[in-house]
Amino acid sequence: MIKEPILDIAHLAHLEILTPKFEESRNFFINVLGMTQSAEKGDSVYLRAWDDYELYSLKLTASNTSGLKHVAYRCRSPQALERRAAALKGSGFDIGWTDGDLGHGKTFVCKDPDDHVVELYYETEWYQAPPDKKPALKNQAQRFPARGCNVRRLDHWNGLAVDIKANRIFYEDYLGFRLTETIILNDGSEAAIWMTATNKSYDFAYTRDHTGTKGRFHHITYAIDTREEILRAADIFLENGVHIETGPHKHAIQQTFFLYVYEPGGNRVEVANAGARLILAPDWKPIVWTENERKKGQAWGLKTIESFHTHGTPPVAAKDH
Repeated sequence: MIKEPILDIAHLAHLEILTPKFEESRNFFINVLGMTQSAEKGDSVYLRAWDDYELYSLKLTASNTSGLKHVAYRCRSPQALERRAAALKGSGFDIGWTDGDLGHGKTFVCKDPDDHVVELYYETEWYQAPPDKKPALKNQAQRFPARGCNVRRLDHWNGLAVDIKANRIFYEDYLGFRLTETIILNDGSEAAIWMTATNKSYDFAYTRDHTGTKGRFHHITYAIDTREEILRAADIFLENGVHIETGPHKHAIQQTFFLYVYEPGGNRVEVANAGARLILAPDWKPIVWTENERKKGQAWGLKTIESFHTHGTPPVAAKDH
């Protein structure tokens, strides 16, 4: 018998990212990336891409450091949320219930084996565009901003982790994510995973942290419509003095066309055109990449820059670039 799949997670909802340069980071996300501020509360602003249906997909919070504070996933129903909470209670990964945050209701908080904080919720506030942002087409969340890179939606995020296998098992067993692609080294250890809760090829990826530090952040990714817009984004980053780390190139894994930059707070941000790849097969067999295959680098483009393997946030003293 095939194990019954867990289908309780609907999608990646938002991330809370920390920045030590709050105003500069806010300006980057709004005026360079092209996002819209939905709200402001305390030390945080809530930002959205133009076709995100929820109130926001990024909570940007002032801090003395950089990195990820939490990632949130929306469940498919109130019952789905209760099922995931029940499964996690007593697991050692559970933190407990909260009343939620701006824009969403009660939330079950847990952590993965690498101490990344994960929030699960169902009740949410749909974005209601004010008159000046109302789209011409009613099946679109917001008017096209015509500003900066014009990112369309939150696509995925990438975390750094110490124990990749333990995290894969956690996300499979407790949250129902499916593994779509992976890197297995010559010694048999898992070096990276790409996982999905939807028909997208991945909602998140974890790669091994070279410093051996738990809970760090690699990047957040926003999608735009075409490869040509990725090239335009490179020009926009250049004009705005934004450090381009690498790209535009094409990943072999997941075939994403990508461009990586650093926002002013030091966090890595990707703009990507993920293409039309969907995982429709319910019995999808994960694609396994070997150590030798990965040494070949990207599908095409320049060799992967070293900082892509070493830079994460928050910085680790004397080990990080």
